[in-house]
Amino acid sequence: MALLTVRPTRLDKDLARAVARHTNPQIERGAKTLTWGADGHVLVAAASLGWLLTRKSDEPLRRLATHVLASSLATAILPHILKSFIAQERPDRRTIRGHWRGMPFSGKSSDAFPSGHALHVGALASAATLLPPKVRNLVWAAGTALVGTRIVLAAHWLTDVLAGLGFGFALERVIRVVTKPAPIRRSPM
Repeated sequence: MALLTVRPTRLDKDLARAVARHTNPQIERGAKTLTWGADGHVLVAAASLGWLLTRKSDEPLRRLATHVLASSLATAILPHILKSFIAQERPDRRTIRGHWRGMPFSGKSSDAFPSGHALHVGALASAATLLPPKVRNLVWAAGTALVGTRIVLAAHWLTDVLAGLGFGFALERVIRVVTKPAPIRRSPM
């Protein structure tokens, strides 16, 4: 039994109803594919690969890769801890219309808060402030699209996504104190 139950706001409910009214199987398939880009398993694997590939790079890039890996590992763990104390019903459990229109079921029914995908993206978006503006802006744009899929799939309420982004941002900033990554002035690509 969770210690805290989070209820969706009126805006959450209105947005979820609008998504359920306007979705279709093609939109849902596209969102379902895109959402993998913010999955914890995928991001930890990518961060691990990045860490391995930067071992012979300059010090700032090695530190940044270590920082991104540490942040990715932490954001893979934190949602599970939070969801063991917090319960919130997912929006996809409250719609019949959405399922008729192609909306899938997502995860455990009471694990909506916070969005783990958004938590990962929040940490990466925060870490991206260490990158040159063009790369940072690309990370932010991709992150925005990725977290939007969680709402389109009715896996999360808008407030779950916003909370996940905030938790991810805060967690990355705490980890930054420990890992001490340096800003990258020129594009590493």
